Amino acid sequence: MPTPHAAADPARDPEGLAAALVAGDRRALGRAITLVESSRADDREAANRLLGILTPLAGKSIRIGISGVPGVGKSTFIESFGNHLIDQGHKVAVLAVDPSSALSGGSILGDKTRMETLSRRMEAFIRPSPAGSTLGGVTRHTRETMLLVEAAGFDVVIVETVGVGQSETAVADMTDLFLLLLLPGGGDELQGIKRGIVELADLIVVNKADGELAATAQRAAADYRNALRFLRPRSARWEVPVETCSALESRGIDRIWALIGEYRDTMTASGDLAATRASQARRWLWSETAESLLAMLREDPAAAARMQALEAEVAAGRLSPRVAAQELVRDFWKEGRLK
Repeated sequence: MPTPHAAADPARDPEGLAAALVAGDRRALGRAITLVESSRADDREAANRLLGILTPLAGKSIRIGISGVPGVGKSTFIESFGNHLIDQGHKVAVLAVDPSSALSGGSILGDKTRMETLSRRMEAFIRPSPAGSTLGGVTRHTRETMLLVEAAGFDVVIVETVGVGQSETAVADMTDLFLLLLLPGGGDELQGIKRGIVELADLIVVNKADGELAATAQRAAADYRNALRFLRPRSARWEVPVETCSALESRGIDRIWALIGEYRDTMTASGDLAATRASQARRWLWSETAESLLAMLREDPAAAARMQALEAEVAAGRLSPRVAAQELVRDFWKEGRLK
């Protein structure tokens, strides 16, 4: 049942929205995410107030990043994994970042249609959002959304990315554990995956270990284990496991969840998990500082006019983009707009 706060205008009553969200109102959670994602200047203050209330209530989940090549079965895996966790008594939030349409900017795939059974469960919350032009297919506001779903009581947060690429480091930099899904193609498949992505993995899973591919998947897992001996793990406290599973048949999912629990216990006991989250928060601060300064430049009329003139100089090849950027910031600073 929705709370009395649920009908409140989120931009006018962030406190009421926060209360409804914490009380378990799913519509309030959706409105809260929409408010935080809004690019409207008049929504910014309310979004900041909302985050100020809810951030202290967040941070109690296990944050899992999941990536893999197209066709590896990420959505099928997440659906099977999420259903297993709910059966174990957990609440699961999936922040699934879709490729964006070049025309509309909207999500192309729509993960709710790809996770049909999971999306029907009340203990699950799936939020597909367009990747836009953000590096790595992770929206700028994914971190804020993560805080909101944690404050709403979801204790497992999964961030699914578009696919394997150089900038998937963005996912690893906002989650506790990075899970890489691979196809049963043997060790030679590592040639088609950037080495840096493999080095980011805390857990590697060979999916589609069923039917005629079951034996192939086992051989592939053995090949990957051998290959990992030549790579440096992310943590000296954790030897990266390589497991197999069949997401389609829901086999091996319990073993993967057990390994995630072992990882969390190990990193928590050593203090590494807290240190990693603190480091992530500091990098997030600097990232948001850069974004905020850029927004201030774009919204300032004088800076916009100066930018237009500098863009003409850069486009004509008369001025270096680096020099132009420094001139713009210097002029903006001299005007006292940063004071």
